Amino acid sequence: MPAEIIKGLKVKVSEAEKTRKYLYMNKLLREDYKIKREKEYIYFPIKNQLSENKEINSFITINKEFEKKRVIPKSYKDLIEIPSSLKNILPTSYDVIGDIILIKLPKELVDYQKNIGEALLSTHKNVKTVCLSKPVSGELRTRNIKIIAGEKNTKTIHKEYGLEFFVDVNKTYFSPRLANERKRIANLVKPGETVVDMFAGVAPFSIMIAKYANPKIVYAIDKNKDAVNYAKQNINHNKVLDRVEIICEDAKNIEKILKKNNTKADRIIMNLPFSAYTFFPFALNNICTICTIHYYDIIKEERIKELLVKLKEKAKEKNINLIDITYNKIKTYAPREFYIGIDITAKKII
Repeated sequence: MPAEIIKGLKVKVSEAEKTRKYLYMNKLLREDYKIKREKEYIYFPIKNQLSENKEINSFITINKEFEKKRVIPKSYKDLIEIPSSLKNILPTSYDVIGDIILIKLPKELVDYQKNIGEALLSTHKNVKTVCLSKPVSGELRTRNIKIIAGEKNTKTIHKEYGLEFFVDVNKTYFSPRLANERKRIANLVKPGETVVDMFAGVAPFSIMIAKYANPKIVYAIDKNKDAVNYAKQNINHNKVLDRVEIICEDAKNIEKILKKNNTKADRIIMNLPFSAYTFFPFALNNICTICTIHYYDIIKEERIKELLVKLKEKAKEKNINLIDITYNKIKTYAPREFYIGIDITAKKII
């Protein structure tokens, strides 16, 4: 950043911290310039209103060259010039996956996508690419991605809770907003459990459980070949090869997978919003006498109770009682529509 000659205060190093606090508390320190050190002296950039400050006047005031601080705007919104009528619909949230931002824009803002992308780059020093993202769709859970600023790259490494996940946001699904949920589930897993992750993606749930719990085995299932390839890389990279088995298969074939291994599930993760209900019967067919199911969906608030009733009815058809059901709203997806997680305890009727 450029330097300018302004008024400064010359203080010995031994007096520097005491002086800095005094200047700051009395609003005399210029915070738009960097403090400077030369040998045994510290130079503080100061404001001009010093005549009534006897303590300050006892120090040496000088004109000194100080380097201007780089000012980072608090929000990307501060950098965008768009019609004032559109400012209130600028997104307040977006996903940061590794060094990539994924943002959804209403149609009214699409013409300003490049400006929005550049503004996001300017306010996130660790971000290299900004992508316009359409909603996740299909059983393979992929997004329609368009790079609107930065490097032409959709591959990244995302870090959470000491783990690292290789992700291609154009070919695989990954949600950084589920980090706390993944850790919560890992904390619930009991030693020796057989866990089935029916829609594993790049395997963040499976790896979190293998790393921070003590399961017997985690079967990580996904039919997206790209996701499975990244899952294999992530399992190896995070050193959980002995506890996670990645399987490229349709989750509807869970019975074939478990039968091959002569086992049933103590815990099942069903992270496939909008479509999990279709797979619920397949999950129920493969539980131990008592099994915990973590079921995820995106749903309007007024339909949550209706969904819980339908899950109970579906279980009854399989001669299974859902003896405990609790849910929590993990994040807002749209107005009055939530990404919810449902913890279900399923028990076979003997």
